[in-house]
Amino acid sequence: MSRFWSDTARRLTPYVPGEQPKLDKLVKLNTNESPYGPSPRAVEAIQHAASEDLRRYPDPNSDALKAALARYHSVSPAQVFVGNGSDEVLAHAFIALLKHAAPLRFPDITYSFYPVYCGLFDIAHTPIPLTDSLEIDPADYAAGGPIIFPNPNAPTGRLLAIDAVEAILAANPDVPVVVDEAYIDYGGESAIPLVDRHPNLLVTRTFSKSRALAGLRVGYAIGSAELIEGLERVKNSFNSYPLGRPAQAGAIASVEDEPHFRDSCARVIATREWLDQALTALGFEVLPSAANFVFARHPAHAGATLAAALREQAIIVRHFKLPRIDDYLRITVGTDEECAALVDALKALV
Repeated sequence: MSRFWSDTARRLTPYVPGEQPKLDKLVKLNTNESPYGPSPRAVEAIQHAASEDLRRYPDPNSDALKAALARYHSVSPAQVFVGNGSDEVLAHAFIALLKHAAPLRFPDITYSFYPVYCGLFDIAHTPIPLTDSLEIDPADYAAGGPIIFPNPNAPTGRLLAIDAVEAILAANPDVPVVVDEAYIDYGGESAIPLVDRHPNLLVTRTFSKSRALAGLRVGYAIGSAELIEGLERVKNSFNSYPLGRPAQAGAIASVEDEPHFRDSCARVIATREWLDQALTALGFEVLPSAANFVFARHPAHAGATLAAALREQAIIVRHFKLPRIDDYLRITVGTDEECAALVDALKALV
């Protein structure tokens, strides 16, 4: 700790990103990346954009990408915001929409960046406990302060049905509600169609998971034009050019390649169902998942012990040293071959 640090830097508990280990013959199932490549059309567009035009600044408003997303989701371009990954989009939302006198509410077991943003931006917050089955109960979100939650939730993978999402919105018409849909494409119903009925709703999305563009860093949000304007004000006070030319071009091409997108999602869902059954057969308790990962524990083996033993075989999964979930492993759905290797290793361990 340096004497030159600000008080903010001193008191922060930083977010810890998923490990990116450099191991030979690694089976990497810890950061929920897609096991399949992005759309070939996206790769081609990125390569084409890597030209002499890189000497010029990109479009600061990403108008072409906003238009493509607006067409895809049947909204107006004024209802679309884009940023450098959904983490940046969320950061802007915390400043623009979620910093109020009443404490921000989110699940006690959820995306661990939320409390980090609260610390960074000095936002009062109140964690809302999940149920004993690690689910979000809409009844726990009666009228109060602003709300944010992922759907499906992370790291549990549990999905909140769209009518339950709308119940939370109906109970909180006077505060912003942010639904983080990083994993919605793997089995859930999006809340985006609700934005026209609920002007307080913002839905955030990412190209990092289902569109296999984690290395490109593209995220976006959809909501009322008034909410989006608030995000734009913050963005233009922080970084007016968040998306480079290759990122904008690649994201547009990805949105326009629906067959590749649907095929990749279907393959991940099929492997997830196989992995769920295989882990259950080994005695694991596996939570129902609508994401590209499963959340599982074995009643006879500690999660940390299993994670360490798998690592010795170059198989990396995510383990959280947190109350209530310290015996769980979050396992990304990889290729069929990667998941089979994981199951074979676990057979020997349990």
